[in-house]
Amino acid sequence: MTTWVQPWSDAEGAARASALFEETYGYSPAGVWAAPGRVNIIGEHVDYNGGLVLPIALPHRTYVAFAPRADRQARARSAREEQPWTGSLDEIRPGGMDTWAAYVVGVAWALEQAGHPVPGFDAAIESRVPYGAGLSSSAALECATAIALTSGADIPRTDLAAACIRAENEVAGANTGGMDQHASLFAHAGQALLFDTQSGALQGIPFDLAARGLELLVIDTKAPHALVDGQYAERRATCEEAATALGLGSLREVRDLPAALAALTGALPRRRVRHVVTEIQRVRDFVAALEAGDMARAGTLMSESHESLRVDYEVTCPELDTAVNAALGAGALGARMTGGGFGGSAIALIPAGIAPEVTAAVTGAFAEAGFHAPEFLMAPPSEAAEQIA
Repeated sequence: MTTWVQPWSDAEGAARASALFEETYGYSPAGVWAAPGRVNIIGEHVDYNGGLVLPIALPHRTYVAFAPRADRQARARSAREEQPWTGSLDEIRPGGMDTWAAYVVGVAWALEQAGHPVPGFDAAIESRVPYGAGLSSSAALECATAIALTSGADIPRTDLAAACIRAENEVAGANTGGMDQHASLFAHAGQALLFDTQSGALQGIPFDLAARGLELLVIDTKAPHALVDGQYAERRATCEEAATALGLGSLREVRDLPAALAALTGALPRRRVRHVVTEIQRVRDFVAALEAGDMARAGTLMSESHESLRVDYEVTCPELDTAVNAALGAGALGARMTGGGFGGSAIALIPAGIAPEVTAAVTGAFAEAGFHAPEFLMAPPSEAAEQIA
């Protein structure tokens, strides 16, 4: 049986978050803010290397019902967590929180560190972004919190993104790049977001799949997805060490890949660098394919990205590889893992109408391999974070 994860309407998300708020605190919230999860179409593990990435926002969102307080206390409750969090904003510090609430109150800390005053607050969180699926549920929570905290203030979204990144890196202790937060804050319906992580430039790229007779299928493999076990940090460190060895500020600056590989010592850094440099070029080629209407080429680039992540970056897993192979065998134009890897989700670019065949093939392959049953969702490019109530 195929299990689909459907997004909530904003009306339903707001109602759920408001009900949780009122149940918890005994009064009504000042408003409800929502931020989406994201899918990265191509450009994986390059955001911390100064590279180009191409995410979209999901229709699946995190909803934060919020009210400011007159003191420095903060209270947060999530429908997904057993324990609510209560404390003072003055208690928050880098590395000082081993709790889900770090993704909420860490944003308040980072905004204050950047000189933006924030109030104490009460917050209640409901989310339809699949948890642990590599679809940036953490960034969705951070970004919804950030726009709630700063409602009515004229603060650029680039500053909000920076605060969310700092909260995740320093308070929550997840050493990630900035793609997820920018996708959640800047994406638009019908577009992919071309984000140059070196310059900070953002460009909307038309990505109207329905007009091309296509759909983007997300396959949540249900394999455990964790970036705080050292694997992500290890690869990031290897890339940074390689850039230093090459006398570069980042691997984005590599101009002659064969010469760079020859200058490096050891097979491992060579593989990591080869992935990063070729993946950045795949993003450029993917955008060119979109502009030319060559969706077959776009699909091929997605599959090439997965193979590079599997062989050179070594961040896939049996579930991700099985999902990609089964989707391709059932007619997908291209398929790849998305997100940090080591579990999480894969995506498949498919002709409209063949989702039943693709999901059946993936589900069957998972059952044959003895994996947990996957879940599926459709990912039309959707809107960024906003106040909805």
